[in-house]
Amino acid sequence: MTHRKTDLPIDPIFLKRWSPRAFDSSPMPEPDLLTLIEAARWAPSAFNVQPWRFLYALRGDAQWQNFLELLDSFNIGWAQNASALVFLLSDRLMFADEPGKAKPSRCHSFDAGAAWAQLALQATRMGYQAHGMAGIDYDLSRIRLQVPERYRIEIAIAVGRRADAAALPAELQEREFPSPRRPIDELAFAGGFPRQTGNSH
Repeated sequence: MTHRKTDLPIDPIFLKRWSPRAFDSSPMPEPDLLTLIEAARWAPSAFNVQPWRFLYALRGDAQWQNFLELLDSFNIGWAQNASALVFLLSDRLMFADEPGKAKPSRCHSFDAGAAWAQLALQATRMGYQAHGMAGIDYDLSRIRLQVPERYRIEIAIAVGRRADAAALPAELQEREFPSPRRPIDELAFAGGFPRQTGNSH
């Protein structure tokens, strides 16, 4: 495993959390998955609207194949060995000042992202790992999962216990390690955004 090093000391759970693709196909008790969602629901959100919603299937249940088929072919290749699949949605609307009315929310996706992060960290705490995926069929997912138009489908999440990387195809084995991060001085700036010179990311 690639060694990860922080610029400043932080809780070790942030380094232990990563996004493997090799899962061991073991069953996941539903209370374990609901515990991850319990951690997610305590995320902060604007005006405490809590826009996140979770749709899930556990390996081997009646919904598993349906959820799996909503992933793109690349993700199906490895996520089929996960223990649970979760679709994270966010409510595009929030309450307005006028009773009975709703207005667009500017930060529903941002808030749902906070919930996803807490789910992933709780998974790590419990000996699981969670891997978020944007590679899904969004239109088909909306139909099959009966998602109302006001909700945005954000990502799918594969959850499971890690397996040896040898279980993956050769090209994925080479990528099966925790990724590093950019130095903090490339991400955080006192005052305004720095002037860009040359090529920028």
